[in-house]
Amino acid sequence: MDNVELARSLFGTSMAFHIIFATLGVGIPFMVVFAELMFQIRKNKHYAILAKRWTKGFAIILGVAIPSGTIVGVMLSLLFPGFMAIVGQVIAVPFQVEIWAFLLEAVFMSIYVYAADRLSPLLRIVSVFFVALGASASAVLITDAHAWMNTPRGFDLVNGEVVNVDPIAAIFSPSLYTTALHVLSSAYMTGAFVIVSLAAYKLLKQGKSKEEYDYHNRALLLGLIVGGALSLFTALNGHATAQMLHHYQPEKLAAAEGLFETTDYAPLAIFGVADPETGEVKGGIEIPWALSFLAGNSFDTVVKGLNEYPRELWPPLYIHTLFNIMVVIGILLIGLSFGVLIWRYVLKRTLPRWLLRLLVSSGALSLIGIETGWIFSCTGRQPWTIYHMQLTKDAATQTGNLGLLFTLFVSIYAVLLFLTAFVLRYYFKRHPVSKDLMPQPHITEDEGVGTNG
Repeated sequence: MDNVELARSLFGTSMAFHIIFATLGVGIPFMVVFAELMFQIRKNKHYAILAKRWTKGFAIILGVAIPSGTIVGVMLSLLFPGFMAIVGQVIAVPFQVEIWAFLLEAVFMSIYVYAADRLSPLLRIVSVFFVALGASASAVLITDAHAWMNTPRGFDLVNGEVVNVDPIAAIFSPSLYTTALHVLSSAYMTGAFVIVSLAAYKLLKQGKSKEEYDYHNRALLLGLIVGGALSLFTALNGHATAQMLHHYQPEKLAAAEGLFETTDYAPLAIFGVADPETGEVKGGIEIPWALSFLAGNSFDTVVKGLNEYPRELWPPLYIHTLFNIMVVIGILLIGLSFGVLIWRYVLKRTLPRWLLRLLVSSGALSLIGIETGWIFSCTGRQPWTIYHMQLTKDAATQTGNLGLLFTLFVSIYAVLLFLTAFVLRYYFKRHPVSKDLMPQPHITEDEGVGTNG
């Protein structure tokens, strides 16, 4: 493996690890907001307990998300110095503002965790809303740099020198809105389905009281409603993303669909393997005219094929498989969530155990969708680090010994994953929900200070 591949592998592994915690760090606070709203509307203590316990889990996740994000930032500087030389001059602003977004999140999280029980209903909602807002703003600001890499604006590169810098144009690159919406909606969706998975797992266990059953059932249904709505929105936004690729990154769209020849009435290829030798998708199922409609809302839209570009500038063709995995998972989650809601509310039937077992898998499926989506987006830009401006080989470091670093960091990430799972399990085993559901004695101001946990 050459130096460029090692640098990409090390950074990609670090990003794949961080994105788990970053996604949950955006999705879980979003669910806490809904739990708080339901508590104020229904006045049912189960929703307040859900909000409190989800916040505890979020705090543990945040403890890993922050340092892993710092590692990603440091690695980006060390592994791709050529890239950072341009970033520092053109689009450093989102990275700087992101610090303030995190500060907003941290301040209001402290207020919510330590003083929620002493706040008015409105201020409770305001405090947790700003926690979610800070987390979402952080995601958007970091995504801004990623969007700029795909559709760079705000500078010219003349003889290797950055000139004519326009930071505002760089910040508001053409793909920002579509990409940011996709990142946020998929993160919210993932947070909801992780909640669904945990609730379904708890409902499968025997020996619960009726109140515990009602508590987990409320968590399940709230997660399904939010997750179902967001999975549908993410799919619709995926259509907008395909149109963005058609206009700004046609090579990526062609590689994602295994389209080699420029054509109108282009078919959408599902499954199969894109074969550059035969110029077709082997073993795929074609939906006539669907790709043209996806790209331009018209069946006769002309979609560019890979043969329009030099072969050395083609994205890796395995992104066709990544795209399929992402789309299939999205369809499964939409069908599963709405199917269960119809079963529960339209047919008014109790959820059978086999359906609960399917729901347990929804959280893992959504995380796999997140991972494949990010790999698709970043790998589909290759061989460019900054699309049509800087090749990855020109951005990567020439320092050796990256193989040793790769092995070291992969080991560290494996240990951190295990420790995070262990701490989450240990904490919630020591603090079972049955204790929170028990009637609590009233504590006056003279006897102690009320907190949110």
